[in-house]
Amino acid sequence: MKRLRIAVVTPRYAISGVPLAQWRLAAALAARGHRVDLIIGRCDTDLRVPDAPGVAVHVLDRAQTRGMFAPLVRYLRRERPDAVFSAEDHLNTFVLLAAIVARSRVRISGSSRVTPFDTYSNRAFTKKWVLKQLARSVAWRADALTCVSRDMVAQYAEVFGTTRHACVYNIVDQPAARARATEPVEDGWFVDRSVPLVVAAGTLAPWKGFDDLIAAAAILRDRGRMVRLVILGEGSSRAALEAQVAAAGLADRVRLPGRVSNPLKYFANADVFALSSHVEGLPNVLVEAMLCGCTPVATDCPTGPREVLGGGRYGYLVPVADPQALADGIAAALDRPIAPDMLAQAVEPFEESAVIARHFALLKLDAS
Repeated sequence: MKRLRIAVVTPRYAISGVPLAQWRLAAALAARGHRVDLIIGRCDTDLRVPDAPGVAVHVLDRAQTRGMFAPLVRYLRRERPDAVFSAEDHLNTFVLLAAIVARSRVRISGSSRVTPFDTYSNRAFTKKWVLKQLARSVAWRADALTCVSRDMVAQYAEVFGTTRHACVYNIVDQPAARARATEPVEDGWFVDRSVPLVVAAGTLAPWKGFDDLIAAAAILRDRGRMVRLVILGEGSSRAALEAQVAAAGLADRVRLPGRVSNPLKYFANADVFALSSHVEGLPNVLVEAMLCGCTPVATDCPTGPREVLGGGRYGYLVPVADPQALADGIAAALDRPIAPDMLAQAVEPFEESAVIARHFALLKLDAS
């Protein structure tokens, strides 16, 4: 196999979403023998980027994405990598601009991770309109433009009129993930399986819809259904969510234990995974839960859940911001869990080798 010099770039590191997906990509590429640089704009102060064999981590300590531009120009001139994998629209634009300024011949793949309706605007001279013009002006330099869901590709075509974007999923299914799912859990709620357990995970923020999920837990209680709910994660909505739990008298049924280093072992020991988001790019955490054998219930939000769940074939889809429907979905999932072989079928497109092969084909990279 030809050994390539590859840079994987992300604006920040956190134990969620885009940063975690980029770390996984870097680790997978290094495991295949490539020389990999993981370039990170900034790292949350309470976190440390995990080691991965063969991955050199470079944290630039740049609070804003635009601050990464000059270091990226210097990196491209000095290291001359064969390929760059960038993620998130603003960073993609600065990576492409850096390659133009550096006169680099590196092959670049820019991945979009959130709906373009939140990033760009057709309203002239607004910030989002300026960002759209800038993105359009440097797009020619990209060898591949990708989105993490097919629905998002359609959104980019709508916003830009035409698009070169192609769908490439994030890596979720990999040997390390399966090994982490088998680790023991000491939390009593996950050890005592006599009470049905629903788990959720993500940043505690309004758009995640955890208030709807807590309301659904109250509805299930009022129906006489004994269910426990654990929401893993941290964020700005913690105080409001804890107040909601207290006001609803759910302290004995709902817990928010905070951020955990290995959510997969919790998924593997729960009955149902609930995704209550109002919007997503493509929810990696939903795929992770399915990988762990957890029956999924997800809001039919843009974009990703309907695609991941095969329109309802691999899990239960419910309307957005509808606690009653969410409660119904959780009850249905507990009564009629999805068979393990169906969940395994659903996660096949997120397998490590399949995702890397797709990336290399789009970039026309020879890894033979």
